[in-house]
Amino acid sequence: DADFAREQAESVRLQILQQTATSALAQANFSPQSVLGFLG
Repeated sequence: DADFAREQAESVRLQILQQTATSALAQANFSPQSVLGFLG
């Protein structure tokens, strides 16, 4: 139903955010300057 679809969408969104954050941290460990540039 709609609630299930909404929960699934939110779950996927959170997973993507988590992966993005993990990726950003990996980049930060690799090159802090590049992340600072990315963040503006």
